[in-house]
Amino acid sequence: MKLRKTGVLLAALALTATGCRGGDPESDGAISAPGVTDEACPDAVNEDNGCIYLGIISDLTQGPFAPLGVPITEAQKAFWERVNEDGGIGGYDIDVTEYVRDNLYNPETHAQVYSEIEPDVLALAQTLGSPTTLAILEQMKSADVIGAPASWTSLWGFEDNILESGSSYCVDAMNGVDYYVEQDDIKSVMAVGFPGDYGGDAAAGAEMAAEANGIDFASVETAPGQEAKSGAISAIVRQKPDLVILGTGPTETAVIVGQAAAQGYQGQFLGSSPTWNPALLASPAGPALEALFNHVAPWGSFGTDTPGHQAMRDALGEVDQPNDGYTSGWAWSYPMKAALEQWLEGDYEGTRAGLLQAVEDLETVDFEGMLPEEAGDRTQDNDLFRQSLISSVDPDAAAGLTVEQDFFTGPSAEAAEIEGACFEG
Repeated sequence: MKLRKTGVLLAALALTATGCRGGDPESDGAISAPGVTDEACPDAVNEDNGCIYLGIISDLTQGPFAPLGVPITEAQKAFWERVNEDGGIGGYDIDVTEYVRDNLYNPETHAQVYSEIEPDVLALAQTLGSPTTLAILEQMKSADVIGAPASWTSLWGFEDNILESGSSYCVDAMNGVDYYVEQDDIKSVMAVGFPGDYGGDAAAGAEMAAEANGIDFASVETAPGQEAKSGAISAIVRQKPDLVILGTGPTETAVIVGQAAAQGYQGQFLGSSPTWNPALLASPAGPALEALFNHVAPWGSFGTDTPGHQAMRDALGEVDQPNDGYTSGWAWSYPMKAALEQWLEGDYEGTRAGLLQAVEDLETVDFEGMLPEEAGDRTQDNDLFRQSLISSVDPDAAAGLTVEQDFFTGPSAEAAEIEGACFEG
């Protein structure tokens, strides 16, 4: 059987009898999930289609990741507009504009706005941040809500309701350490980052790789904020590690790299995905970043040559400043698209629980070359995707980064037995 919009008579009877948006959950083929209507979306591309509403909760104004959250959100709007222009999915257009909320990168705010929109959306096209998403995770589970995260903590590989894409901070750090051991024969590594499930995840991966390679490891926590990170900077300058793994925001990256270099540090920095913003090249730290900073990520930067990257650039058109918030927002949307297709076209209940089951049955996801298809395999229990890319700073590139090492898995990540979130180990 395939899920499809209920007929006019059935929809009318269901709405008359129950006053709800969907059909009768006991009716064959009817959809009874919140956030799904037989009525067209506002400003619909396909007026004869119904509408599926997906929520977005992002850092849009004053949080540390707003420079990334805004383009992430814009790219997701462009992604789903493209889906709608291609006819939608299973008789539905997808709306990701009606229920967009700002979390200020604050867990309490994130939980508050989630409670406001949850009754009206099928799922979350974006839930930005690890600690913020953790603040709603139990509520998501209780309501069978799935969400695409705007973060890469290894915890997501162990949560059925989180529809992650690509490698985690933990795996990226392991691959990064292995890369520098092979390329530069480094003897020491220091992790500097936010406490908890972002910086802590990268630090845990760096420590595992350091132990596997028999090199020295140290870790320094630093809180978000624009002030100079004097403790972390002093530790870097004093201890002189060969490699510093950064798990911070872009502002902290510029401060730490720029001031450490000004105080004589000559080692290498490798930043996790959220550390980079090409606007940093115009900051006082720009020369130090060009000289000392590389970037590790789950996919190539904005200007990378894949069909998916090209589709993103075509859909966005001219943007004021390309950055990899756009790239991530686009890439994160593919698994949700695949899940909706599987749900609407397969033998699943027309409920959130049915969509969750469709997610669990995904074996591949077509990322249009931005990631290997096997990155979308959800059928392997707790099997984290273990390939990363390394990019170098390139002021001539669209978003300031050029791929230096394409998808690879280092020996540490290959051999690591990861049975839970790295930062909790």
